[in-house]
Amino acid sequence: MGVGTSQTAYAYHHLPVNLYQFSDGVYVQGVHKSYKPALGARVLAINQVPITEALEKIYPVVSAENSQYFKAYGLNNLTVPEVLHAQGITDRLENSIEFTLEKAGNTFTQRFTALPQGEKVPTQYGYVFGDENWLEARDPERTPLYLEQLDKIYFFEYLPEAQAVYVRHSQIQNDPEEDVRSFYARLFDFIENNAVDKLILDVRLNGGGNNFLNKPIITGILETRKINQLGKLFVIIGRNTFSACQNLVNELDNYTEAIFVGEPTAENVNFYGDNRPVRLPNSRIPVYLSFAWWQDKPAWDNADWLAPSLPVELSFEQYVANQDPVLDAVLAFSDPDFKPKPMQYITELFLAGKMQELAQALPQMMADPKYDFFDFETELGKSGLQLLDRGRMDGIQAAIGVLSSVAQLFPNSANSWKNLAQAYAQAGDTAKAIELLEKSVALDPKGEIGQSAREMLQALKK
Repeated sequence: MGVGTSQTAYAYHHLPVNLYQFSDGVYVQGVHKSYKPALGARVLAINQVPITEALEKIYPVVSAENSQYFKAYGLNNLTVPEVLHAQGITDRLENSIEFTLEKAGNTFTQRFTALPQGEKVPTQYGYVFGDENWLEARDPERTPLYLEQLDKIYFFEYLPEAQAVYVRHSQIQNDPEEDVRSFYARLFDFIENNAVDKLILDVRLNGGGNNFLNKPIITGILETRKINQLGKLFVIIGRNTFSACQNLVNELDNYTEAIFVGEPTAENVNFYGDNRPVRLPNSRIPVYLSFAWWQDKPAWDNADWLAPSLPVELSFEQYVANQDPVLDAVLAFSDPDFKPKPMQYITELFLAGKMQELAQALPQMMADPKYDFFDFETELGKSGLQLLDRGRMDGIQAAIGVLSSVAQLFPNSANSWKNLAQAYAQAGDTAKAIELLEKSVALDPKGEIGQSAREMLQALKK
């Protein structure tokens, strides 16, 4: 759900500054030329409210499905005086707001005065680009590939040293000069007829559009066998990857050998989209309610986002220097044994009965920093609970086996012992379930998991 605030009567005011959350903090990425000293400064506080607290205060006003969406589309509510007042960052509605900033080791304050009502900071894909009135923090003399040719919806460039083709696709729409089908036909023809070892599809800026245009991308990759191989197909995703582009990356994840790189996406993997306006009866402000349920993943897969297998986040220093650590990670990648979908690999070993191989592989993967992106405890636990949900005795016994392994791998996790207790309770072994629940409570005596285990204990002892 989103609330429309662009009508003249209800339009917000905006401060003449664009914020961006890099890996090392929130920075002034762009600003009106009148406030040049603030350009490139790190934000420490707004109206003396520390930035972390200010972010927490405005989070509830953003129609965000996850924290990535908030970073991309909600962060600049910090520059809206009406929001700052409504969320208690300012005591009264003010036209100018004081920021505490840090730059080159010096801390200073800067008061920004709002633009005329309804006027907004001119951004493109979340960034201000320099012109006669606006300044950007990076050096505009050089531009990384992901910010090049933004007048085009998509383009590709051959990188001969890496024998790679780089594609930046920033909307799921037809470009006026070449439609999606024609562009990708030309791309895959180039790949087939040239020395290409990698395809890099960059959708980190792609906020969606018409998901019926995704088909030629998917089918083209599937038909191009020289590219649809592990280690040869990479998809760069990020905080702007949303809506119809979430559909695209879901399908790439489902059907291709893509390795995802960058940041998590801004959308749940299964999500509501396609909104209709409903006007509130008194104010007449439009509220946009999504009505279409898009489900590309199994019904039980409710992940907050599609996560990258190679997580890389941009720092402010890298942005200013026009570096692209995400693309660099792709070009440097060479690991034939890498498992971009650890759970799929683990499941295949389990179903094949290769328990000794699984027992060796799991600890090795958990200790390998390449797999820091993967939450082994949570995903293995979910797998065991799914077996338990089947309700059949063979499923319950399999669940006990899986959840026992999780508890042994994570012996200090109250949740792992609680899950195992649930399996024993369902198998009818009340004494064992009570023993395990008491262990869970002891590990988390004051937390939510401990409380849940305590409630299960009370139910079993009745």
